[in-house]
Amino acid sequence: MSSTNEKLNQNLLNRLTSTGSGYDFLRFEALPDLLGRDANTILYIIGKNLARKFSFTSVEEITLSFEQLGWGQLSLVKEKRRELFFELQGKEIEKRKDSPYKNQDYRLESGFLAAAIEQMKQTPCECTDENRIQKGTVQFNVIYTS
Repeated sequence: MSSTNEKLNQNLLNRLTSTGSGYDFLRFEALPDLLGRDANTILYIIGKNLARKFSFTSVEEITLSFEQLGWGQLSLVKEKRRELFFELQGKEIEKRKDSPYKNQDYRLESGFLAAAIEQMKQTPCECTDENRIQKGTVQFNVIYTS
């Protein structure tokens, strides 16, 4: 949480800037090297913790956050009684098809999405990700666990 112990404001994201290649280098090279074999689990938890710093009440707020964080365009594709299916696409994802990072996972984004939906639906959630490299998309499956 922030030093004032309040939820972070969405406008904060508007004031942050970064380059995609620097982010990708840290995300797919440095962090897995630093975190070792537990990288996927740790990144998922980091994603959940990051989302908890915000207050989400709608899918639109979540999709806007993904864009502002430079993760791509997130869209809700399908909704079932206990599951939500999202797709992430955009130039950020498309460019990675030809990148040297072949083991691209999206556990950070999965954790973030799970915690954001938890806030919105007020029920525990978990999220899986599937990188569809050839299509240039990532599919997320959010499951309500209670």
